[in-house]
Amino acid sequence: MKKNILIATGGSGGHIMPAIVFYNLLNKKFRSFISSDLRGLNYLNRKNYNPKVVKTPQIFNSYLLFPFKIILLLYLIIQSIIFLRRSKIDVVFSTGGYAPIPLCIASLILRKRLFIYEPNHVIGKSNKFFLPYCHKIFCHSHKIKLFPKKFKSKIVLIAPIVRDIFKKKRINNIKGLNLMIIGGSQGAKIFDKNFHQVIFKLSKKLNLKIIHQTNVKNVIFLKSFYNKCNIKNKVFSYSNNIFKTIKKCNFCITRGGSSTLAELFVSKIPFLVIPLKNSKDNHQLENAKFYKDKNCCWILDENNLDKKKLYFKLSNILLDKKKLTNKKKSLNNLNQNIDWNKQKKLILKELNEN
Repeated sequence: MKKNILIATGGSGGHIMPAIVFYNLLNKKFRSFISSDLRGLNYLNRKNYNPKVVKTPQIFNSYLLFPFKIILLLYLIIQSIIFLRRSKIDVVFSTGGYAPIPLCIASLILRKRLFIYEPNHVIGKSNKFFLPYCHKIFCHSHKIKLFPKKFKSKIVLIAPIVRDIFKKKRINNIKGLNLMIIGGSQGAKIFDKNFHQVIFKLSKKLNLKIIHQTNVKNVIFLKSFYNKCNIKNKVFSYSNNIFKTIKKCNFCITRGGSSTLAELFVSKIPFLVIPLKNSKDNHQLENAKFYKDKNCCWILDENNLDKKKLYFKLSNILLDKKKLTNKKKSLNNLNQNIDWNKQKKLILKELNEN
């Protein structure tokens, strides 16, 4: 008889995407459920996933409302206990963020087995809170910042979690430079402000096509600019099905979100990371360092993102084919060492233990 497992996730793309991967994997051996907050409905098709919506408040972002949030949290814990009992959940698997907190607490009250996934290279606050009580935590490295040493034995080491479609072979006969800019699910305003003029300058020296993912408000302006400059382009707002676009590029500029970096890594595309300087515990920089240490990418500090420094950095990378080739070799070698079937068996074994 199949066990029932709940995958509890936050509402950002960085939490949802791995949750979807785990759901699709675990649904073969478990009866799987998935939960998120309202933001998660942007990614989760109700017909395919039928997600449970948990409206967990951000507890510490307003001390004035703190007492009311605690009352709401207690209410959500009670609702979570009822849900876990009714659905006969055996295992709760959290991919982090604040949305899963009531369900994780409920799982502990009901003495259900709790597992955690940490996608970043700095442990998140909610994951850190549940570390003493969880059975295992899945990570991409033993060197996670702010990770308490006494719980290191709980780490199960796995390769970056990406959708299976990213593991497929890419187009290798791309002519010229197809440069992709990924601003993330919110679109990076600073990218839109500084990049288009630098791209125009680069286009005078390179056979260039630009693929620019931006905020929906900027699509018309950027497309018009590139067209006026006679630069081949594709400009679009955020899409969950970004693989079709990624597979057509051979260099990428991006933020340091864990899911995007993992997808670029598995797609074997060299990339330049400009970490969001205000990310919690500077986790985007630590995510980028993980791949830089493996010779997969470059890092540019957001504080150095004026047009001159950006142009210098990109020229230094893109006008020297040896540098791109060197990164591609590292990406190919590292991916060849990943046994995806072995990883799937490891995850299923850990979660299926009594």
